[in-house]
Amino acid sequence: MALSSSDLPAIYGLLTNSMSGDEREVIMSKDVASQDVRLMASVYFKNSISRYWRSRRDSLGISNEEKMHLRQKLLSHLREENDQIAKMLAVLISKIARFDYPKEWYAPSLITVLMVIYPKFWDFVKRACSKLMKVLISIQGRHPYSFGDNCVLPPIMEFCLSTITDPKPEVMSYEEFLIQCMITVKSILECKDYKPSLTGRVMDESRVSLEQMKKNISNAVGSLLASLMPGDRIVLLCNVLIRRYFVLTASDLEEWYQNPESFHHEQDMIQWTEKLRPCAEALYIVLFENHSQLLGPVVVSILQEAMNGCPTSVTEITPALLLKDAAYGAAAYVYYELSNYLSFKDWFNGALSLELSNDHPNMRIIHRKVALILGQWVSEIKDDIKRPVYCALIKLLQEKDLSVRREFSDLLPICFNLSFKLVEDVQEFDSKVQVLNLISVLVGHENEIIPFTNRLVEFFQLVWEESVGESLLQIQLLIALRNFVIALGDQSPISYTMLLPILQKGIDINSPDELNLLEDSMQLWEATISHAPSMAPQLLSYFPCLLEIMERSFDHLQVAANIIEGYIILGGSEFLSMHASTISKLLNLVVGNVNDRGLLSILPVIDILIQCFPAEVPPLISSTLEKLIVICLSGGDDRDPSKTAVKASSAAILARILVMNTNYVAQLTSNPSLILTLQNAGVHMEETVLLCLVDLWLDKVDNASSTQRKTFGLALSIILTLRLPQVLDKLDQILSVCTSVIMGGTDDLNEEESSSDNLDPSRANGDAIPSKELRRRQIKFSDPVNQLSLETSVRDNLQTCASIHGESFNSAISRMHPSAFAQLKQALKMP
Repeated sequence: MALSSSDLPAIYGLLTNSMSGDEREVIMSKDVASQDVRLMASVYFKNSISRYWRSRRDSLGISNEEKMHLRQKLLSHLREENDQIAKMLAVLISKIARFDYPKEWYAPSLITVLMVIYPKFWDFVKRACSKLMKVLISIQGRHPYSFGDNCVLPPIMEFCLSTITDPKPEVMSYEEFLIQCMITVKSILECKDYKPSLTGRVMDESRVSLEQMKKNISNAVGSLLASLMPGDRIVLLCNVLIRRYFVLTASDLEEWYQNPESFHHEQDMIQWTEKLRPCAEALYIVLFENHSQLLGPVVVSILQEAMNGCPTSVTEITPALLLKDAAYGAAAYVYYELSNYLSFKDWFNGALSLELSNDHPNMRIIHRKVALILGQWVSEIKDDIKRPVYCALIKLLQEKDLSVRREFSDLLPICFNLSFKLVEDVQEFDSKVQVLNLISVLVGHENEIIPFTNRLVEFFQLVWEESVGESLLQIQLLIALRNFVIALGDQSPISYTMLLPILQKGIDINSPDELNLLEDSMQLWEATISHAPSMAPQLLSYFPCLLEIMERSFDHLQVAANIIEGYIILGGSEFLSMHASTISKLLNLVVGNVNDRGLLSILPVIDILIQCFPAEVPPLISSTLEKLIVICLSGGDDRDPSKTAVKASSAAILARILVMNTNYVAQLTSNPSLILTLQNAGVHMEETVLLCLVDLWLDKVDNASSTQRKTFGLALSIILTLRLPQVLDKLDQILSVCTSVIMGGTDDLNEEESSSDNLDPSRANGDAIPSKELRRRQIKFSDPVNQLSLETSVRDNLQTCASIHGESFNSAISRMHPSAFAQLKQALKMP
């Protein structure tokens, strides 16, 4: 027998009763099968909702009175113990809620019941809402064009703006949701894909390109945003952000009073997405950047209103004072635009300086923002007010309130003693890092550092001992020590008692903190070597650590090259005798295993090593020199400037050896191991290795520096003395190159710079020239390449060549072009 629509109320009543645990309401018998029956009843109930809950053409459904009864009955079964029935019940209620919520099934009644039964339900709802907002933010970031659809962006933007400007009480107490709304608006406002394109469409295209489609969407979304945010709404949002969200609350002030240092980090150091006020500030900055012309006068108006409502003499914590604090913050964050509307000099003299002179404890609120303003508006601090500003900043550093002092700590490069005191007072790790950074800045900018040396040495030693396990703090200390060494210059040995043990710890690759500290330790090592007046035994003993570092990685090759050069220049013969094998292994490790950029870092080191020790070094690094010959004689540099530079520098090193240790070159180029290495590298030679090098010197002279060109010229002049008939075949080219070098001049002794020249900050700051630089200049000045006369060498060796080859020489000379021969005679001052 079929059921009619009139039977529905009875059926639903039976289904509802069957789900009850009360035995009096079970449809079937009382046996164990009752749970199965209740589950089946819940399934039937769920499946019938879609068909019968709403009135349809073929069915009138059930009455509103019966629905109300069923809803109440369902809520009474929320504490169901059977998991399967409970899940079905949850689905059932959700299906009904889709039809009846919130008009028929009044929201408070449903949520109230749920909250009573599940005490943490409201927390769940809040987390769910925040999660949904985060999902929207992620979608907007990943799919901005789809998100910009007319059906998506407007309702979301409208909802978020309304929530921010006119939040309901329950939302106002839920900061996380407000934060997500602000992040959503900020993401939309700063999205580059929503910025209208300044370029127009290219006409007469057969079809619209993907880029053009994106531009069209961007223009459409830009117009949509303009309609969603007219001028009055932008001004309203700006006002709300400053007047409501920037203003300190009672809980903020209490937190500040209880723990100023913690309050500072909570407000200014955390990720802006984690706190309401920093998030509001981030949104305000983006809003201002997008509408600076509109909002500039608005912010100045709010600032003037706040200053007029709270004169500089007011010390009570009133709404007017808190509004002034908020307005000061708003003015600080957008200084780059407000300077067009506001005279900083008048502002400082008329208000800021007066407020700083007020020592009332409550004025710490304003003092903190004034410190922020002075830091942000630094470009507007002109000469006529610099001194009063500096005095004001020193006064802020003496402020008793830690939050004010912390706000100032990265702004004023002055007053060591106050900074030391601040380090003693702060407790949190982040505070110590920032104050140490301040001291590092002070050291780097203070010319007269000597009077503070003992105190700084004690301070650095104490910080190092207390920073065990705190890599970030130790990194800041290493940076400060580097600045300290540079500032001390040739007086740096007075810090060695403290400095060298720290350095040794930092360059130890077996140290647990090696990964974090090695880079800064290497830079400290470089600075220590560069500014040392003489080689300390302890420093000399550290050199093998460099080989261990390079064996692990070439990440710090440039700094390592500077360090090696420093040891060569500073250590001299003592260094070479103690670490000859180490330097040989190190150079052999690098050459052949790094790219062209790495080679260009290490080749100047090899050059200066040979320059200082022309007799001892070439045999010591023979395997490295063989690699350089392979590099020189290999092809592939025609269109690669880096390879050309590497070949030119390598060829100059080999030319230097010929000039300074001629006999060794003959031994090196005839070595069977070199011939085998060249064959394995695929280098095919029609002449001897030495003659191939001659061709290279002739070819690369135009790619060389002034000193390298002269080195090539001297080497080629020596080639003239060889008893080889092939020399005459190259005579024209050799003399042409030598003539060019002589007439081009070689007075530029500063052109051939070390790899470390551009890395030493002391040079840029106008400080004393490092000891390493002075010694390198002395070595350069005494360099035989610079001392020898190429003109004399060519003239003498040309005579030797003539005596060796006789008539063949005269025949070769006669084949020279008349103009080239005339230039040769002019260069050699021959009659």
